[in-house]
Amino acid sequence: MVKLRLKRCGRKQRAVYRIVAIDVRSRREGRDLRKVGFYDPINNQTYLNIPAILYFLEKGAQPTGTVHDILKKAGVFTELSLNQTRFN
Repeated sequence: MVKLRLKRCGRKQRAVYRIVAIDVRSRREGRDLRKVGFYDPINNQTYLNIPAILYFLEKGAQPTGTVHDILKKAGVFTELSLNQTRFN
């Protein structure tokens, strides 16, 4: 199973996170399938690769709690529902 998860980067006390698609059995710093975004909690900046995120969500990937909140704030789930109604 694939999850959309945060992967910690940066230096001490200045953490930034990559949003990655990763296998459930991998550890936090393990090898990811694909990098799909970036989140900086200090400067409150977010970059999301929306087509890649939608691809993984349509294939059944589950976002973690924090990633779910980031995606919800960016409006990704409304785009996902629009894509699903368009194909049905």
